[in-house]
Amino acid sequence: MNDQARHQYPYGTAAYDRIQAFRALSDDPHNLTRLYLSPAHAKAIDLLQSMMKEVGCDDVTVDALGTVTGRYDGTEANPKSLLIGSHIDTVVDAGAYDGTLGVVAGLGVIAFLKQKQIRYPFTIEIVAFGDEENVRFPSHLSSSRALAGTFDPLILEARDAHGISFKEALAHFNLKPEAIPSLKRDPASLLGYLEVHIEQGPVLQHENLPLGIVTSINGASRRGVTLKGVAGHAGTVPMALRKDPLAGFVEMAASLETIAGRYADAVATIGRIEVHPNAINVIPGQVFFTLDMRGPDDADRKQLVDTIEAHCLAVAKKRHLEIQIDPYYDAPACLCNLSLQSFMETALQSHNLPVFYLPSGAGHDAMAMADLCPVAMLFVRCKDGISHNPAEYCSVEDMDHAISVLIKTVQTMALKNHIETSEESR
Repeated sequence: MNDQARHQYPYGTAAYDRIQAFRALSDDPHNLTRLYLSPAHAKAIDLLQSMMKEVGCDDVTVDALGTVTGRYDGTEANPKSLLIGSHIDTVVDAGAYDGTLGVVAGLGVIAFLKQKQIRYPFTIEIVAFGDEENVRFPSHLSSSRALAGTFDPLILEARDAHGISFKEALAHFNLKPEAIPSLKRDPASLLGYLEVHIEQGPVLQHENLPLGIVTSINGASRRGVTLKGVAGHAGTVPMALRKDPLAGFVEMAASLETIAGRYADAVATIGRIEVHPNAINVIPGQVFFTLDMRGPDDADRKQLVDTIEAHCLAVAKKRHLEIQIDPYYDAPACLCNLSLQSFMETALQSHNLPVFYLPSGAGHDAMAMADLCPVAMLFVRCKDGISHNPAEYCSVEDMDHAISVLIKTVQTMALKNHIETSEESR
């Protein structure tokens, strides 16, 4: 990066440098893999604590689930807190910006306020969660759910691929599971939660926009579907006499795009398929596949699910196949707070940036935090919409815009409440 870019985009440059430092912390020497409660996660926690102290946090702590919090004190005796954050765990063979950008964006806010000697009556807390990616354990958002008071203690018995339980992993990390219930925060003590995140999709790039305000995080429904027919010899059973579950699956899958296209911003995906016996010269006897259906409107999503399930049942009946549909996950849509969205809109306008709204198709820690306090998210353009991939990329310029808007959002919150105590910021 040349000196001109560093001078022109100071917030983005600082974010880039910090993200590169985190990129180097991996459990795999060949790619970026930083799973929850892994050795690389421990190193990331240590690095983040150092960064938080360096930018000016007044206190830095690690809680019973490994969440790192850096506090920048307010001026009142018992101030409310504004939380800013995201996660620092990754998927396997990951990109460097997913989650980490939201944490370093918070660091950028504190660094700016400390440099300008600005404090507000409210405290600002940077939170870095550790269990967002749902990779190591069959858990999701456990560290943010603990703050919201919705942590499921049954997760402590869940085991990873090596047979290590969640509870054992915490113990290896010198963390105390018995302290988890005490992590629940008081909603009355919080102003809200802000999360900056790469979009992980192509919409902002398609619109040629650096940033977008998230309106909601899509609700999701997942189903496991098993189709049973009759396995047979590939050369001797006439086509008209077959009960082929794979042919039935193909007919079901081919209709997904048409059905989902009837609902605004809804999507439906078949991500996994298993064919048995999976032999070149055998008509399959059984097929299993997954359905992942998402949308920002819960009523529309329910109708989408019902329509897809009815279609699958009809195809199975027509083809004389047995079918079993198992629902194993349903999560409602999470609406972002309108007031916080308006503060972000004001911040975008103050920087002469276009205001654009879009839903989030992916889940985020903000979903869990919404059970605790008002939430808002700011999406940042990522190249070609690629995420969960080493090619994941966010430009220094776009990160600079995002952190500038985040700083202005915090300032706007203070101004709207007539509680700013220092000079105007950039």
